[in-house]
Amino acid sequence: MSKIENQNSGLKYKTLIIIVSIVIPLVVLVLFNIRITSLPALTFLPPIYASINGLTAILLVAALYSIKNKKVKQHEVLMKTSIFLSLVFLVMYILYHMTTDPTPFGGEGFIKYLYFFILFSHITLSIFIVPMVLITYVRAISNMFDKHKKIARITFPIWLYIAVTGVVVYLMISPYYIH
Repeated sequence: MSKIENQNSGLKYKTLIIIVSIVIPLVVLVLFNIRITSLPALTFLPPIYASINGLTAILLVAALYSIKNKKVKQHEVLMKTSIFLSLVFLVMYILYHMTTDPTPFGGEGFIKYLYFFILFSHITLSIFIVPMVLITYVRAISNMFDKHKKIARITFPIWLYIAVTGVVVYLMISPYYIH
């Protein structure tokens, strides 16, 4: 693919990336304020979606290992799987919050401040990771590997932090869930 074709390929995704990056957080915000009372509370979902976050973290590390060892196809499969798992997580997370009242954190003192720091950084970064992952992915499928590598160095640690802190947040709040 020529340089011009690469640029055109990247540009055609730009609008889609912008739309998706705005729509996802807005939809999540709207759906968080909708309660589906006709369904039972889906209280079984948090350990599942926390496990999905944990698996995503493992796959991200495996993908990094793969690409450092020049296993490009394996890296590609692991990254696509990570993106898919992140989408599954998002759907489950939304469904849980649409059917279940929020769980207040019951810890006090330092642990409460630590929990809210981790939660706030997790949520804030999760908003910004959407366009970062999409841009990183588009650069890979557009064969713009120099640019892909450049943004992947930023995207990877943030995405890994989000996946790991998702598990940490679950572990910290799980004693306070009402079943």
